[in-house]
Amino acid sequence: MKRSSMIHGVILGTFCLGFGAVLAVTDRMTSDDIAARALDDKQNSLSQVLPDELHDNQPVTDTLTLKNDEGREITIYRARRQGRVTGVAYEIFGTGYSGEIRLMLGVDADGRVLGVRVLAHKETPGLGDKIEVKKGDWILRFTGLSLGNPAPERWKVKKDSGDFDQFAGATITPRGVVRAIHGGLDFFAANKAALLEAN
Repeated sequence: MKRSSMIHGVILGTFCLGFGAVLAVTDRMTSDDIAARALDDKQNSLSQVLPDELHDNQPVTDTLTLKNDEGREITIYRARRQGRVTGVAYEIFGTGYSGEIRLMLGVDADGRVLGVRVLAHKETPGLGDKIEVKKGDWILRFTGLSLGNPAPERWKVKKDSGDFDQFAGATITPRGVVRAIHGGLDFFAANKAALLEAN
């Protein structure tokens, strides 16, 4: 009985060791592909909020890190033309009906929105997911806006006496996105000197 248990233990140990080795080799073989895919995804997001004509550099590799008001580290992607920073993009965070909404915000050197795109959310399909550009044009309406356009008190959904449409049956989601974009513009205004520094 003791010998049988020992044999089973050795077989199980050998199996685990072999399986672990296979996992390690697979991880090593795919980690470069995963990193390349993540870089492609980031470049795709940036290209939608930082127009090509704005830069002659690679914003995905021209980065700066700052902390937002909540102490969260924010990676800033800088667009440059002839060495001068012409725009920046960074993630902003809103709270929707089903939790956090991650967005990418592009802002030009004058503080105007170049574009906003949703990176991740868990909002209800058919309702809250209308914030995605592939589901509708709602998110495109922020392009060209700034802290003063509309006036600060108008940076709300219409249900809250603001300028922005909400969705039928889904007010919480657009409300969270509007707040996040306004907060992202506040972040730009508060950190403008550092964001546009040429170093």
